[in-house]
Amino acid sequence: MDMPLKGIRIIDFTHVQAGPACTQMLAWFGADVIKVERPGAGDVTRTQLRDIPDVDALYFTMLNSNKRSLTLDTKKPEGKEVLEKLIRESDVLVENFGPGALDRMGFSWENIKKLNPKMIVASVKGFSDGHHYDDLKVYENVAQCAGGAASTTGFWDGPPTISAAALGDSNTGMHLAIGILTALIGRDKTGKGQKVAVSMQDSVLNLCRVKLRDQQRLDRLGYLEEYPQYPIREDGKYGKFTDVVPRGGNAGGGGQPGWVLKCKGWETDPNAYIYFTIQGHAWAPICNAIGKPEWIDDPAYNTAKARQPHIFDIFATIEAWLADKTKFEAVDILRKYDIPCAPVLTMKELANDPSLRASGTITEVPHKERGSYLTVGSPIKFSDLKPEITASPLLGEHTDEVLASLGYSKEQIAKMRDAQVV
Repeated sequence: MDMPLKGIRIIDFTHVQAGPACTQMLAWFGADVIKVERPGAGDVTRTQLRDIPDVDALYFTMLNSNKRSLTLDTKKPEGKEVLEKLIRESDVLVENFGPGALDRMGFSWENIKKLNPKMIVASVKGFSDGHHYDDLKVYENVAQCAGGAASTTGFWDGPPTISAAALGDSNTGMHLAIGILTALIGRDKTGKGQKVAVSMQDSVLNLCRVKLRDQQRLDRLGYLEEYPQYPIREDGKYGKFTDVVPRGGNAGGGGQPGWVLKCKGWETDPNAYIYFTIQGHAWAPICNAIGKPEWIDDPAYNTAKARQPHIFDIFATIEAWLADKTKFEAVDILRKYDIPCAPVLTMKELANDPSLRASGTITEVPHKERGSYLTVGSPIKFSDLKPEITASPLLGEHTDEVLASLGYSKEQIAKMRDAQVV
């Protein structure tokens, strides 16, 4: 079947993670993504964190599936000519260069518009244009700190903490993909291309939206009732409120108290835990599940306000109930009571999860050089299509193919190779 983005050609000038995550998703859905790379080198992630010598690293393969690779030296006149032709025949150019890099290459927005008025130029930035930090180089952890995630993650008695999830990189790529698709729909209506930019700081902040909510509540009230710091204790055991949103450990952020609780085997297994959420309307089922039916109507327990002062005592009681149950056994019991919970799953457990394999979320991809590897497939599921995940390209694997499609003869391509243009 034809994929929804078939016929959309994307010039992919991105590298590392944020940009490649964006273009990979668009490639899954049918776009012809041509990854433009430096001859002889390519994306730096091809060689970073290798697990097998002299083959593309997983860092590269897991972010560049379904793409074609064109090696091109855009500093040489012949290389610029190729890029000009590619721009004329493409729909989108995606880049995550430093500020002004495209201009220095001779491909400013004004020049690109002259070559192709319908072109969409999409950019990943560290900070938005005009920001007082827009000259800073930004990576994943820098973005998490600049976007409010680090200051609100971790425990009250510890330092700001970085999330293992790619909030700065892949998250920014997903935002950019939405921007590109929006610009393509807009172009259908106006006939014109436009610039699309997403900053890593903005993308992280967007996911920290509820923390900005909490800052405004804190400014007004002086406390946040769902945080461990409430009610305010004289001994400061769970920290104290100041004028900024505190770090809440593993507390739930949506008004539903929750915590990571130990299960059977936690002494030797660092992931023998579940996350347990106490929803107000599920209080009676929780009490019945853990063998505390007397708590159902007890005024010291039967409202969220009454429970909060001793919420950690309640969690301790639940933890005692969990002591003889594995995380999987506990969840199998609690799910019958419709209690929001989940086992803390390791990457090894996720890699071998039969449900994730069946849905295509974890997929095995054959590769020409490194053999099969696992990757995360499309997290978006459709009723009428299922993206086929194919291997990432070898460096320059499709150079001749792309150049031929632009009208270059075999002799011309051979001359470009001799001149190290490609």
